[in-house]
Amino acid sequence: MLLPGYLAAPVGPATLVRPEREPDDPRGVVLHLHGYNDYFFQTHLVDALADAGFACWAVDLRRAGRSVLRAPDEWPAHWTASLPEFWADLDAAVAAVRAAHPGVPLAVHAHSTGGLTAATWAHARGGDGPDALVLDSPFLDLDGSWLARTVRTGLLEVLGRTRPLAVVSTHPSVYATYQHVSNGGRWDFDTRLKRPEGQPARAAWLRTVRQGQLRVARGLGIACPVLVGRTAESGPDRADNPRLDAQDTVLDTVRIGHLAPRLGADVTQLVVDGGVHDLTLSADGPRTEYLTGVTEFLDRSLAGAR
Repeated sequence: MLLPGYLAAPVGPATLVRPEREPDDPRGVVLHLHGYNDYFFQTHLVDALADAGFACWAVDLRRAGRSVLRAPDEWPAHWTASLPEFWADLDAAVAAVRAAHPGVPLAVHAHSTGGLTAATWAHARGGDGPDALVLDSPFLDLDGSWLARTVRTGLLEVLGRTRPLAVVSTHPSVYATYQHVSNGGRWDFDTRLKRPEGQPARAAWLRTVRQGQLRVARGLGIACPVLVGRTAESGPDRADNPRLDAQDTVLDTVRIGHLAPRLGADVTQLVVDGGVHDLTLSADGPRTEYLTGVTEFLDRSLAGAR
């Protein structure tokens, strides 16, 4: 369960994961936050950041990843009815990282639903938040037309209050299935923690996510520089999609691009042609492009911070 060369420790209900070896005198430290139906296993991200002089830790939120295996919860995996619950996990992880690296600039790298969580958290924390924020395909909006999104929002508001645990969406993740080594993919991950059969989305959870998305739509004031990475195009999450390994088959990348400028005053977008939903899991070329863009952004943003 624990990756070789990494140590895990509880920080409240969440679990902090750190490499046993880090760069000498790192120029900055990055905290990675996973998405829905996900956990930290991207050791190549740690390696790329270490090569650029940055230490990289990760957090598995409560009811997710190692936190579930360490201390099973009465609620479903990844469940929350309040984003501030997850903000508390980020607070605890950031405090631990800063204690281990006092005075070193800190960035958060967050993927998908974790990107929404990290964005709203950074806005709420203001000047006490991170020194830089990197969002990898953040879940900033629902898909579909304006009318469809509006109708779904109203339904979620009612259902999330009256039947919070009702399953509102469940389907296999063709994307995750394709990525796993057992199916010829590039990545070896624990299928208990990132499930190819998918993770059911429940009404109160999606209502909470939607509330966070609507807050983004109204405009946030994240105090630090923000990098938003996204693929060049979206496509269907179907086995017969010939570009399954070259598109975001989970989120609408156009909506991400539309909403990214509303995150704060200093937002840069990195559009990667041929990338997948988690840009760190893309094929070699797009992955290298993304990781190079991230390290260059950190070089600029963390220089002289703190």
